[in-house]
Amino acid sequence: MAEMVRLGELTTLRVGGPARRHVLASTADELVAAVRAADQAGEPVLLVGGGSNLVIGDAGFDGTVVQVASRGITVHSVDYCGGAEITVEAGEPWDAVVEHAVGEGWIGVEALSGIPGSTGATPVQNVGAYGQEVSGTIASVRTWDRAEQKIRTLAAADCRFGYRDSRFKRERFAGGPRYVVLQVTFQFVVADLSEPVRYAELARTLGVETGERVPLAQVRSNVLKLRSGKGMVLDPADHDTWSAGSFFTNPVLPADQAAALPPEAPRYPSADGLVKTSAAWLIDHAGFPKGFGLPGPASLSTKHTLALTNRGPASAADVLDVARQVRDGVEKIYGVRLVPEPELIGCQL
Repeated sequence: MAEMVRLGELTTLRVGGPARRHVLASTADELVAAVRAADQAGEPVLLVGGGSNLVIGDAGFDGTVVQVASRGITVHSVDYCGGAEITVEAGEPWDAVVEHAVGEGWIGVEALSGIPGSTGATPVQNVGAYGQEVSGTIASVRTWDRAEQKIRTLAAADCRFGYRDSRFKRERFAGGPRYVVLQVTFQFVVADLSEPVRYAELARTLGVETGERVPLAQVRSNVLKLRSGKGMVLDPADHDTWSAGSFFTNPVLPADQAAALPPEAPRYPSADGLVKTSAAWLIDHAGFPKGFGLPGPASLSTKHTLALTNRGPASAADVLDVARQVRDGVEKIYGVRLVPEPELIGCQL
């Protein structure tokens, strides 16, 4: 156990003050023990995996920070009829799982290549990109239920997945998440080609029509190329990657509100008659281009308007100041209030 670890060192945005107490949990059992001990002591708990979806305030966290460092991929079965079933430890880096799946011919996550962070975080946010969501391959999630003080395994149907959402994100206990993800079990189809390519930008890059299927490795390499071009693949030398990924979710609007947007604004049908539009388009057309805020200390990425970046010396306050300008500017012009995607700890937007 270490005292006063600076949390900026554990996050991809590289901001955040000290932790009062820091515990490294290398196994699922250590993870449960650390959280249980803090709960019994009445101490706040913050779970940190890859740190890619966190904005931690400059005052830090006055409680126990549990760093999820469990590793491992267990293969249960593989065949062309039943598919491949694997269980992944919560702390396993997500892109390593995708790389492994692509190498083995397991389809369903190839378009999720290059996303930073840990596997245990993927069901929380229902991570998605380029037409795929992780919920499409999750069979179950093994958790520690802090409210009931017991291990619970939730089938995919019980996870209540939605757009960048799940019960793991919504249900709370003692100011933090109710469920601590320990392992995620995936069920993949075994095939020679990818899932049908659903995302137009990816299809164009691949040189195919939407709905076609291509070799898995080809999807992965092109997704990595696209993400790198947007500063969404971590590179310590590139400040455009010092971010929490996409800072705002794409708004999902009632049909009448979507209709009030300019005719050229992107619109995509969503569930229950709602319409999804592009946060990046709204930001750019509201007068916040790539690089807004430069020279810093915080700014929009020079490669992608959805990423708020640390140019080196930024504090959490600096990042949130740029975020407020963007959010308020978009709302003033388009009447749409953008919602942050990362979890804000000890700070408010």
